Amino acid sequence: MNTSHFMSKRVCRQWGLTRHADCQREAGSALPSPGPELQIKAPVYKRVTPNGEIQKLIITEETAKIRPYAVAAVLRNIKFTKDRYDSFIELQEKLHQNICRKRALVAIGTHDLDTLSGPFTYTAKRPSDIKFKPLNKTKEYTACELMNIYKTDNHLKHYLHIIENKPLYPVIYDSNGVVLSMPPVINGNHSKITVNTRNVFIECTGTDFTKAKIVLDVIVTMFSEYCENQFMVEAAEVVFPNGKSYTFPELAYRKEIVRADLINKKVGIRETPENIAKLLTRMYLKSEVIGDGNQIEIEIPPTRADIIHACDIVEDAAIAYGYNNIQMTLPKTYTIANQFPLNKLTELLRQDMAAAGFTEALTFALCSQEDIADKLGLDISATKAVHISNPKTAEFQVARTTLLPGLLKTIAANRKMPLPLKLFEISDIVVKDSSRDVGARNYRHLCAVYYNKNPGFEIIHGLLDRIMQLLNVPPGEKKGGYVIKASEGSAFFPGRCAEILARGQSIGKLGVLHPDVITKFELTMPCSSLEINVEPFL
Repeated sequence: MNTSHFMSKRVCRQWGLTRHADCQREAGSALPSPGPELQIKAPVYKRVTPNGEIQKLIITEETAKIRPYAVAAVLRNIKFTKDRYDSFIELQEKLHQNICRKRALVAIGTHDLDTLSGPFTYTAKRPSDIKFKPLNKTKEYTACELMNIYKTDNHLKHYLHIIENKPLYPVIYDSNGVVLSMPPVINGNHSKITVNTRNVFIECTGTDFTKAKIVLDVIVTMFSEYCENQFMVEAAEVVFPNGKSYTFPELAYRKEIVRADLINKKVGIRETPENIAKLLTRMYLKSEVIGDGNQIEIEIPPTRADIIHACDIVEDAAIAYGYNNIQMTLPKTYTIANQFPLNKLTELLRQDMAAAGFTEALTFALCSQEDIADKLGLDISATKAVHISNPKTAEFQVARTTLLPGLLKTIAANRKMPLPLKLFEISDIVVKDSSRDVGARNYRHLCAVYYNKNPGFEIIHGLLDRIMQLLNVPPGEKKGGYVIKASEGSAFFPGRCAEILARGQSIGKLGVLHPDVITKFELTMPCSSLEINVEPFL
């Protein structure tokens, strides 16, 4: 066996890496012999004040109700290449999608400082009063016109909702009235960054001050490496509406103290405090043993805003030690695992539903408002549906409140199959619940449909009897029994609907679907359905 190939696979698997084709060697090419460890010192990031006038960003009080916070910094004498430039743009996009929460919390603007004149003003104006050339455009547009243009832009349309219903839009000007950006939507074309840009002005605006500072720190620390004075970031002054001024970026180093025995206990290793300090230093967390010899002082750089607790430091120590090097041990106490009762009940019901001749379907948990309301003869406000705030398509606007639409759409897609079509699904539905901390809760439902030239109500009724028999629920109104009572429902044919009562509570309905419902789901034959909540039977 190729030893080098095996070892490289093992190392990559341990560290979560992917081998590149260039790294794969021939069988005769052995791994290099062990030698002195290559030690690369962690960079020290510094904020410097310019010799001349410091760049200033002034925030006006008009921004208070829309995006009240802003921070700024300057990367001086940076040298871009094609790869560095592409990476610079990609970094901003990644930050926007993650910590910035799709620009809702923070929006990043980067500008060619040599094309601008400070000080800069961050304010808010009526959309009709904002006019400029947006990025990669040659014509000036008002903010209103831009919002209409970008409604069809696959990239920018997702950010319009953040400000489009506001009376004022945020905007940043330089001292000559040139628009730098209209956050969080688009930058101005005048200060566009290119490969030839040498001085970059970075501004981050948002609704979360802490996140804005973190985002700014991430950008300047990653790209100050390419400045003439490496890891040096030029400060910028931000003046808030109350007159107070602050200097950014913060680039703050902070220190934490963690006990070595805590790290050993949590990771499951037995290392000396000195060795643990070396492991953490290897992770760019400069560490040293202090105090009684069991305490480790860790210096956390501005690049590690993710470290907020001792457990985060423990995790880094485990990574440096190597997960595969941690000795596996048996638990000191015996634990017996059990299947979640609701899932166990679900599995048993699935098997028996299949034995009854029904085919299982798995449908989407998200659907359109029409599916759970209009097509079933209901008003959307009466469904207690959980709405998706920014759905990608009209097909995924809400979380389903019933399993019936998904099965009917499945039948519609399989109308050419031989009749009868007998489908079922056992899955969760979601409804609003103000008593829950998340404002909603799940219920496990069972739904079955029978589609044929005749309604087949007796088949659905028989299926209900079989389900109750399996659940040891006897028929009748006695304690612990079940009955069906005549009822009405907008989705069912008048006089062909019944409510199912079991153990003293309503658990669902069964009946023949209304012709309007059948037509709206593009079906042409009668259909009967059954849907119950299975959780009361646990």
